[in-house]
Amino acid sequence: MSVYTTEITSDSIPSDNPVHQRLLKGYFAVKPYIKGDLLELGCGEGRGIEEIGVLANSYSAVDKIDEVVQKLATKYPKHRFEQGTFPPIPFPDNSFDTIVSLHVIEHIKDHDLFVKEIYRVLRPGGKALITSPNIKMSLTRNPWHIREYTSENLIALCKKYFSKVEMKGIAGNEKVMKYYKQNKKSVQKITRFDILNLQYRLPATLLRIPYDLLNRMNRNTLKNESDDLVASIHHEDYLVEDDQPTNLDLFCILEK
Repeated sequence: MSVYTTEITSDSIPSDNPVHQRLLKGYFAVKPYIKGDLLELGCGEGRGIEEIGVLANSYSAVDKIDEVVQKLATKYPKHRFEQGTFPPIPFPDNSFDTIVSLHVIEHIKDHDLFVKEIYRVLRPGGKALITSPNIKMSLTRNPWHIREYTSENLIALCKKYFSKVEMKGIAGNEKVMKYYKQNKKSVQKITRFDILNLQYRLPATLLRIPYDLLNRMNRNTLKNESDDLVASIHHEDYLVEDDQPTNLDLFCILEK
């Protein structure tokens, strides 16, 4: 059974490439901060393990999808994988030097406890690295997300527990922004029929199937219309920038 929806993108689906490369960029963005014992919260199908695992003394990961966790444990026997949901985080206090959680916090209902738990399991001097979509650049409601953040929202949340909070962002070059504008135009062709604004009024559970079907259709349309552009986007086309409203993703660096 496939675990891939448009929310869990695949490097093997051509129309997913721009999103896959955007998510992959997060792993390259965090590489300069990796040290010591590393924990990844929400490793997914292991998109970035080979990039960050080799930089740490040890790599541990927790993810909710058991099928994926079992495959990763077989593929990477030297690493530690656990199936489970969080928070709480299933490790003792002061267990890790670095914690990475990329595009996960927007799925967490109790985000206060999530950040509090990250602080708890970090060692003094350790760093946590969090990415999440910038709501100012979102094109529509994503029913798989509990919430999305502005940089101000995420900074305020993290400062409840961390005194050292630095906000950066992940932006796109001209090629990426060309795709973004095409995507925005295509999405608007679909959402113009939502005259009752149901995407924001209906429960998320009712929206997930139509959202996934329409999102897949939209990505396939963009690929068919601009196949060269979709295929050519690479993680290097995404850029780590200072905090600004036009960043596609927020990139938050926390130090204990």
